[in-house]
Amino acid sequence: MLLADEGLAELHTHLGGSVASDIMWSLAHEQGIALPVKDYWAFDALVTVSDPRGVQNLDELDAIYHWTELIQSSPLAVERSVHAAIGGAYRSQRITTLEVRFNPMKRNRGGERDLDHIILAATRGLDLARLEYPQVRAGLILMMDRTFDRRQNEVIVDKAVRWSSRGVVGVDIAGPRPGGLRYDYTQVSAMVETAREAGLGITIHVGEEGATGGEEIGEVVESLRPDRIGHGILAAHDPGLMELIREAGVVLEICPTSNLLTKALADEEEVRETFRRFAEHDVPFTIATDGPEMMRTHLRDEFALVHRIGALDEAGLAQANARGHAASFVGRTER
Repeated sequence: MLLADEGLAELHTHLGGSVASDIMWSLAHEQGIALPVKDYWAFDALVTVSDPRGVQNLDELDAIYHWTELIQSSPLAVERSVHAAIGGAYRSQRITTLEVRFNPMKRNRGGERDLDHIILAATRGLDLARLEYPQVRAGLILMMDRTFDRRQNEVIVDKAVRWSSRGVVGVDIAGPRPGGLRYDYTQVSAMVETAREAGLGITIHVGEEGATGGEEIGEVVESLRPDRIGHGILAAHDPGLMELIREAGVVLEICPTSNLLTKALADEEEVRETFRRFAEHDVPFTIATDGPEMMRTHLRDEFALVHRIGALDEAGLAQANARGHAASFVGRTER
């Protein structure tokens, strides 16, 4: 088995995609959530990318996240989900560096739940998991959203700063682009600076898909100066962008199976070429799942896929994994 004796680093996984379906099923019933299906296996298909052909687009993926976020919309559910995600990652994959990201405002039922209670619950789940699995360096990333107004995103960053002493290690932004148009990332530049000044890590979802994805990557690198970029695969088509990323020291978080399932990458050949171009241009990257349970994969499966298609040899995989440990936001203030 590849990297059999190595603890793996997973830097890009969403809480909504990281919890096993049986746990989500129980959480839904414990909270009395009305589900559109009554059979467990139908539920499993509802909360995962169950069709091996994937989804048609990111909007279809967002529809799946709607259900996982709804089920996780209580302090109890968030605590159990974080605990399960960390413990499951170590037990099944021997992941020893793990960052789990989520948007707390998508888990407080539109303001019905207190936001601090949701975040506190996440930190409790984190604390319990770290007690049980002291081998794991784990942290939480709070996510802004492209559909949110300025004040909503400001609140999320303020909360991230407030809870940084309890395991929140970074901020991110994701979500659908309003109207499908190019997103103006300068809208969140002040918030990103607030997070950076507080010692939080910055990772930004960009360059995964869309006609303007490449242009957005350049804007993000130059205006937000992130430590990492979630996906960023469209940069592989542009030598200038790859140089910009390399010179800025930005690390890409690449999720091969997720990119195949969302049609961001057409096939395994395109996955191979993407990795090879980044390697040839010395663009730093890590390998991640995006959400192992939702994508029906695991991190070691991702390493095996990349190796099987000839994208990276074992030395390249080991380098990507070591980079993941090094690029993690967990413990960066101590380092």
